[in-house]
Amino acid sequence: MAGSSEKAPDYGRGVVIMDNWPGYDLNLFTYPQHYYGDLEYILIPHGIIVDRIERLAKDIMKDIGYSDIMVLCVLKGGYKFCADLVEHLKNISRNSDRFVSMKVDFIRLKSYRNDESMGEMQIIGGDDLSTLAGKNVLIVEDVVGTGRTMNALLSSIEKYKPNMIKVASLLVKRQPRSDGFRPDYAGFEIPNLFVVGYALDYNEYFRDLNHICVINEHGKEKYRV
Repeated sequence: MAGSSEKAPDYGRGVVIMDNWPGYDLNLFTYPQHYYGDLEYILIPHGIIVDRIERLAKDIMKDIGYSDIMVLCVLKGGYKFCADLVEHLKNISRNSDRFVSMKVDFIRLKSYRNDESMGEMQIIGGDDLSTLAGKNVLIVEDVVGTGRTMNALLSSIEKYKPNMIKVASLLVKRQPRSDGFRPDYAGFEIPNLFVVGYALDYNEYFRDLNHICVINEHGKEKYRV
């Protein structure tokens, strides 16, 4: 069963960033000039993200037991996390005595407009999920918030009877409306903030920002649709 509402292993919660964490001053790091004035602060610098993903890869490989893996990447926000995670998984496989076959497929989910959830999930692509039957599936997601989107996706996949489903999410938001879902692997647990960067967007902007940052009100208004 993917995810759990019960107490998870240590790596299931990830690095916990508390509500009172002030973040890093933007002037301490470099970031694209075209976003000057649009951000409050850096929540997670790029280097810390990369190091955490490397550790996630080790945890996943140890847990799955060097079995062949079908990686299902949730686009668009998850593409950078997925690419870096898969590269680390491949490196672990190359340096072990057992080769692990990894295939990557893609699905796109849409549940936000501006910074608000639309309350329902649209699945775009992934028409042939029947190929997941009997496979060890690793879903790679950028952010788990309320959990409703991921639960809807899991319901769509489980009817094809995969051998196993695990969920890895770069971020987990602490939200009062959460239904209790937790991914099997989490990079960081963060406050209920709207964050951008490292391929996470606000109306398709900020994907080119390497750090994970908190957008300010000026940035929201500037790129609002």
